[in-house]
Amino acid sequence: MEQVLTLVVRVEKNARPAQTDALETAARAVLAMLADERSYGEGEWAEAMAAWQDNRIRKITKRARGIEWRRAEALPGITVHGYGTGAEPESAAAEVRVFPPTGVDEVPVDLFKLQVSGTDFEDSGELPPVAAGVPVLWVNPALEMSSGKAMAQVGHAAQLAWWALPAQARKEWVATDFELAVRTATPEHWRTLLTSNLPVVQDAGFTEIAPGSRTVIADHPQLRR
Repeated sequence: MEQVLTLVVRVEKNARPAQTDALETAARAVLAMLADERSYGEGEWAEAMAAWQDNRIRKITKRARGIEWRRAEALPGITVHGYGTGAEPESAAAEVRVFPPTGVDEVPVDLFKLQVSGTDFEDSGELPPVAAGVPVLWVNPALEMSSGKAMAQVGHAAQLAWWALPAQARKEWVATDFELAVRTATPEHWRTLLTSNLPVVQDAGFTEIAPGSRTVIADHPQLRR
């Protein structure tokens, strides 16, 4: 049975997260799930994680508010908080909860009934420069994706980077609380990245974009050595 990992972003009526904060928080949430001791060895999520990672690493993003969010928080998972990157004054810092994978027909009812639509966010201004040494997930500038779709895609990219890193580099990333940045590449930079042998997400094309589209490239300093 195909497995899916569900991400739920909190979107309250009068407080929406900013686009980049939501994307970065989603990527960090995926990494938190991968690194959690419950996800490997004898951990309670290990079997589900193994079944999911041995197959297509499908992810889906949904939104919740109010009682929906509280019900989601009551289910086993991990909530990751954003930093408000690029958020407008009335916006809230992003909150994303990630849940251990399940079969696509076995998603808990309180997650299954959540909406996928309505996850379109914006940044209010220019984003700050990325500090030296910070991993960057570069988004393809030629594609148009909803925020929810993009959150899943940067989650894929973060996961590919995690898989490619040696154990010590993973520990160092954990120690920074998975510090990373998400930025949209310029067309010229994207062409250069495609020749870099860095991890690249190639989408299956089930929603929004064409099959085989290359969506995000994970540029981690440890992968350039």
